[in-house]
Amino acid sequence: MRRLVLLRHGRTAWNAQRRFQGHADPPLDEVGRAQAWEVAAIIAALRPGLLASSSADRATQTAAIVGETTGLPVVTDPRFRERGLGHWEGLTLDEVSAAYPDEYAEWVAGQDVTRRGGETRLEVAGRALEAFAELPVAELTVLVTHGATAMAMCNAMLGIPQETHLLAPLANCHWSELFTEERSDSAPVWRMRGHNLGAPGMVVPLPAHPSEGVETSDADA
Repeated sequence: MRRLVLLRHGRTAWNAQRRFQGHADPPLDEVGRAQAWEVAAIIAALRPGLLASSSADRATQTAAIVGETTGLPVVTDPRFRERGLGHWEGLTLDEVSAAYPDEYAEWVAGQDVTRRGGETRLEVAGRALEAFAELPVAELTVLVTHGATAMAMCNAMLGIPQETHLLAPLANCHWSELFTEERSDSAPVWRMRGHNLGAPGMVVPLPAHPSEGVETSDADA
């Protein structure tokens, strides 16, 4: 059986400000580094065999702490980066809603907003799964990535259309866990073991949508 842990990076100042990140590259803040050290001990107890990461600073900084705790080297790949958000990057939720009300309304309604110049969910899933397929096979792989990228990968691997939003956004330094039983006579079928797993305590964001008060600055935008 193979297992995959899709671990979201620790908090950045932009997360705290509800600011869209995308391909922008803010580092972890002090809270994010503390989150990474806390989750690293839990990840180490799972005894992973492979540690991979997005090439964005907030992900590699998280992965470096996990690697120091687990003793694993970090394999980085830019294809695991966050979804490109075009002209939304660097803006807060309030700024986007004021400057681009039509686009913001489409996003709140769950639509794939492409006219802002960013990536579609299908494009994100395609590049991330291509990179994942090139990784060495391990019994348990930990991939440090981003909220929207993790959600796009989960939907694709579980056979859920990208237009369907069943999973709430991942909190910082929380993860989704997938597993599959490899069979030589058929393609692997991935299943979900858990979502928004992490250190004990309150999980933020809890709501699944900005209209319900969610802190979505690094979620699927």
